[in-house]
Amino acid sequence: MTNSQLENIESVQNALQDWALNHAFTLWHRIGVDPTNGAFYEKVGQTETPQNLPRRARVTPRQIYCFCMAGKLGWDGPWRDIVKAGTTYFFNNFFRVDGFVRSLIGADGSILDDEAVLYDQAFALFALANIQSVMPEFDDLESRAKALLVALRQQQSSPLGGFKEFSTKALPLLSNPHMHLLEATLEWAKISKDPIWQQQANEIAELCLKKFIDPEIGCVREYFDGEWAPQEGIDGQKFEPGHQYEWGWLLLRWGQSINRPDAIEAALKMIGLAEEVGIDHSRGVAYNVMLKDLSIYDLKSRLWPQTERIKACLLAAELTRDYQYLQSVIEGAKGLNKYLATPIKGLWYDTMTPSGELIAEDAPASSFYHIICSIVELDNFVRRL
Repeated sequence: MTNSQLENIESVQNALQDWALNHAFTLWHRIGVDPTNGAFYEKVGQTETPQNLPRRARVTPRQIYCFCMAGKLGWDGPWRDIVKAGTTYFFNNFFRVDGFVRSLIGADGSILDDEAVLYDQAFALFALANIQSVMPEFDDLESRAKALLVALRQQQSSPLGGFKEFSTKALPLLSNPHMHLLEATLEWAKISKDPIWQQQANEIAELCLKKFIDPEIGCVREYFDGEWAPQEGIDGQKFEPGHQYEWGWLLLRWGQSINRPDAIEAALKMIGLAEEVGIDHSRGVAYNVMLKDLSIYDLKSRLWPQTERIKACLLAAELTRDYQYLQSVIEGAKGLNKYLATPIKGLWYDTMTPSGELIAEDAPASSFYHIICSIVELDNFVRRL
């Protein structure tokens, strides 16, 4: 790595970390947390107005994760209090008596959707692992997490591997929630001696290598039938550049941890595919959705794929020592910064149109997880140098 490359990466890290530590965490603590119960608002308007909408199960653990990372990154605000209050709210309002997490509640705590969605269970497990890593005073988190994983394996497993997305509906099978379940189990495997976490991570990664990845072009597909074959119709043809980066990052982590060169090779191929065909260089951002024939299905670009580009290319550079990947990190950060250039610093825009216009809509809390994860990975990368 050249001195110039290192300086560029450190500059990117410093700028994003300044945005988080001096603006975003403070703003989302001040107006993104319901002061009556510690819950997290779904959206905040560009005029700093919280939107008191129904609350999704996936948002609460994402926000808990963000404030766990606030402590690790050095934010001097009351992150412990925020995490404790948010965790208590999550336990009291989202966990069903059978240990699963319900999908949606009203702002008043009423149950709006009691379905146990795999995507939501994955983020519950992810949040519990991150709480455990920074606040070990919570003494029952792993037992609660393990009970949830065991229940998933018993009640929502698919006969050919993996899990159904919905307890009440068999199809379609989806790759995306498995990605987040892999992320969660890898987090638990780092901090727990229980072999169930590594075992589950191994099963998901193997399923990805065998079933999710298209053998012709190397992309991870999204929608599948009951045999784990791509679903018929347009949905079965879709792949997302952002998910190539996200799966690539996870498979690089997994492959490195258990010495699986085949996983690393597959991950680098999907990252390379996203770099080759998934970037609109005129706007400097990744497309939302493409098709297997490499045509663009959705020309718009959401914020989150830009963060996943940063994460994947950082780890690819580190593992391969091919520091050309760092140019993609720089470009990914430039793309991300377009979404962060809001009148009130600490908010963001979520969607860019094909013409390059950013839609001035409310900032969704769910995007904070993606932004903070990329900042954490930048911080870790620089620390390891």
